[in-house]
Amino acid sequence: MAKEASFDVVSKTDMQEVANAVHQAQKELETRFDFKGSKSDISLRDDELVIVSDDEYKLSNVVDIMQSKLVKRSVSLKSFEYGVIESAAQGTVRQTVKVKQGLDQELAREIVKVIKDAKLKVQVSVQGDQVRVTGKSRDDLQLVIQTLRERDFSADLQFVNYR
Repeated sequence: MAKEASFDVVSKTDMQEVANAVHQAQKELETRFDFKGSKSDISLRDDELVIVSDDEYKLSNVVDIMQSKLVKRSVSLKSFEYGVIESAAQGTVRQTVKVKQGLDQELAREIVKVIKDAKLKVQVSVQGDQVRVTGKSRDDLQLVIQTLRERDFSADLQFVNYR
């Protein structure tokens, strides 16, 4: 009997790359002429970014700089959940950006539904913050990966532990 093959669908963000992007963005803020004398700053605390600036316009520029650094480091922008812009100390504004890790239950259910609708001979199970796909045929597993890549989900998906 053929051994079953499997892989996991996960959504993980490389926090080291996020930290590197934050560092690069901070350096750019220090050197850019339009931010001279500005109270603009980006900091990384646990799994969230805190972006502070003088006003909403400058804050949006800081977010653009941060996003460009993340893209250059191959970090998906889908991995970030932007909070509301709120007033902060000394007339500044602050925005908290949560770094998403793992698949939430709703997204996991959506992935399972897409796989089942594809009518391939695979079994799908949700295991915590990831989805495990198993099947006898590696070709079916490849088709599942292809099907998921063609869809636009609210998170960046990776396919790991392929065996």
